[in-house]
Amino acid sequence: MCRYSIGKEGTKLQELEQNTWAPLKYITENHPEAGIHFQKSVIYNRKQDQSPAAENLLSDLVEASPWYKTLFSDFKPLPQELLGPDIDNAHEYTSVCINTAIYLPWLLSQCAKHGVAFKRASLKHIAEAADSHHSGQSAHVVVNCTGLSSKTLAGVADKTMYPARGQVVIVRNDAGPMFSFSGTEDGPDEALYTMNRALGGGTIIGGCYQKHNWDPLPDLNLGARIMKRAIAAYPRLVKPGQGIEGLDVIRHGVGLRPVREGGPRIQKDEVDGVHVVHNYGHGSFGYQTSFGCAEEVVVLVKEVLGNGAQSKL
Repeated sequence: MCRYSIGKEGTKLQELEQNTWAPLKYITENHPEAGIHFQKSVIYNRKQDQSPAAENLLSDLVEASPWYKTLFSDFKPLPQELLGPDIDNAHEYTSVCINTAIYLPWLLSQCAKHGVAFKRASLKHIAEAADSHHSGQSAHVVVNCTGLSSKTLAGVADKTMYPARGQVVIVRNDAGPMFSFSGTEDGPDEALYTMNRALGGGTIIGGCYQKHNWDPLPDLNLGARIMKRAIAAYPRLVKPGQGIEGLDVIRHGVGLRPVREGGPRIQKDEVDGVHVVHNYGHGSFGYQTSFGCAEEVVVLVKEVLGNGAQSKL
């Protein structure tokens, strides 16, 4: 993250991404301890991935002149003579890459610094969260950020939620710039991208986008395809003449993206007399829309509170 944009021009998702870029850029420039660094990103596009039949995770990248070109001062298209025969267009720009293993604890520390109280609990119903406030009083507002659990959590039970399974290989090899391809020859649910994580976090090689797949265990056959695709596209990952045996593998990883039909739910609600602001269903773009979504949540919480009273969340 954030190697490419997900939102299409003129959509709400585009707005959320735009509103997130400036805060991420600020953190990267001013808080190196947060685990984010600037990194060149190269997007390779194949027009075949833009066909109506294409359902690839990255098929929306095919635009030769994407909306986000105005977001990055060094955005530029790559000359056609530098591209492979199966690539129709490509562009590069400087984005950011997040080492989430460092970034999330850093965010936690920022909350603690500002007086946030933390409480761990298992809830069966969203309304129970209101009774978990550290003051002993009922919370004025509950903000629901339960992700995929919003599918089963009573009081929410959003049946439009489903997992999109992702799998990556984390290696010690340095891939250089981040790169992403709009599709692969291995089917619409497989992808090709790399990210070099900040502060020695290794290189992530991906991936896949398997809808409705709950399997938390790595598929080693898929892992082998992921590594082979990456080396074929970017031979500098390994020494000359080497194949996947030249990759210094740290581990195979699996994650379940919390996808919601119709996009993320950022909305006011009232459940059993409890005011709830929902913020879930961000799929594969949670980090790159995070600050934009948070801004909208703040607006909704203030609307619930009315006259700007101090809130208990």
